[in-house]
Amino acid sequence: MPELKIIGLFIITALAEIIGCYLPYLWLREGKSILLLIPATLSLALFAWLLSLHPSAASAGRVYAAYGGVYIGVAIIWLWAVEGIRPTPWDIIGSGVALIGMAIIMFAPRATL
Repeated sequence: MPELKIIGLFIITALAEIIGCYLPYLWLREGKSILLLIPATLSLALFAWLLSLHPSAASAGRVYAAYGGVYIGVAIIWLWAVEGIRPTPWDIIGSGVALIGMAIIMFAPRATL
């Protein structure tokens, strides 16, 4: 069950990062209100805090590497759900490969020294 908690935390973390980056995009590229930078800043601060909550946060490099795989999957879902762009089979295959990489990094047995 801890695996589901880790994956859930990664998903929430990815959403915080995507929202924190998407809102400035809306301001810069779509002409939306500059006030979007306020929730964007809060979302990116939440993202940084959430990364520190991961069980293996003592190994930041491992957490960041594994998180990247989940981020890719969540970004492809965002592409479809929010931007209305249907992922290609290659998007889905690439996301699957990234998620397999995340699982290997996070859940492989570790030898203790």
